[in-house]
Amino acid sequence: MKKLSLIFLLTLVFADYVAKAQTIVNFKDPKIFYMGRTSVRDTSAELSWTAAAIIINFNGTTVKATLNDEKGLNYYNVIVDDKVVQVIKLKQGQNEYVLAVGLPAGKHKLELFKRTEYDWGRTLFCGFNIDGKLLAPPTYKHRIEYYGDSITCGMADEDTSGKDRGDNDYENGYASYANVAARYFNADMHCISKSGIGIVISWFDYVMPNIYDKIYAHGDEKWDFSKYTPEIVVVNLFQNDSWLTKAKDNEQFKKQFGSTPPTPEFIISHYQAFIKNIRSKYPKAKIVCALGSMDATKEGSPWPGYIEKAVAGLNDKGIYTHFFAFKNTPGHPSVAEQKAMGEDLIAYIKTTFKW
Repeated sequence: MKKLSLIFLLTLVFADYVAKAQTIVNFKDPKIFYMGRTSVRDTSAELSWTAAAIIINFNGTTVKATLNDEKGLNYYNVIVDDKVVQVIKLKQGQNEYVLAVGLPAGKHKLELFKRTEYDWGRTLFCGFNIDGKLLAPPTYKHRIEYYGDSITCGMADEDTSGKDRGDNDYENGYASYANVAARYFNADMHCISKSGIGIVISWFDYVMPNIYDKIYAHGDEKWDFSKYTPEIVVVNLFQNDSWLTKAKDNEQFKKQFGSTPPTPEFIISHYQAFIKNIRSKYPKAKIVCALGSMDATKEGSPWPGYIEKAVAGLNDKGIYTHFFAFKNTPGHPSVAEQKAMGEDLIAYIKTTFKW
């Protein structure tokens, strides 16, 4: 009889362990925090933009996630208790990934952070499998939104070869100045960015004003701006415009301008129109019109002046300018140069907005 009781007790303990080890958490669970412009649909949550993230607080030791990746080209950082513990490259299609295992028993925070931009594909998040339970979602002190190009994406920031390769293998949006600053301020962050994009011209056939209000850049569905209201919006665009508005042999130049470069007035008016669009979405936000740290802010460049004239003409006391110093090295900002930019932005926000 005692033997049977012991077996029954062990069976209950094992069943309880298995139940804990197989707690399925639906992607719609309100204890999951989605950072970034993420669309929660009927069967999954869709992540496409750089820095889109899924964040949970939980009590347990193991977390797995079921993800369905469009192309098998996206990289994600897995951050546990505010430390990057691994980088995973997703496989194409639906797969389960072990994000954390063997953690000390107790409370933990886990973040799955999209390092790569939307052209490397979308990721559908279907849910978690954990050995414990979710706790209340994290809270954030501030909200920042960014509009930017490859600098903001973190393109080539991990390419230490000097080749400045724009491959997905070397792009880490987590190291971008945008995220350096957001993490410092404990800010919920949205990052609408794309390598090669401009305001009047890009390396492809669309510009930021064409996509800034979309859920997914290549889709038609519009984002509901009432879902997220930033305190500060940072616009770091014009680097690509600075190259392409004088590249008469470029295909996009020919399509846009024929053989005659745009005038400063044309450039300034288009910048103003974009900033007005941002202002119409966020009447109370502070808007920082930034530029740098590549050669658009090199000494003698007219582009900071274009931004200053555009902002002055808007006559809006809630719009500011801030220019990152020219880094004076080849290629895109490295991780170290991104960190320096982030620290620069942190200092500016502290001084200007008293955060």
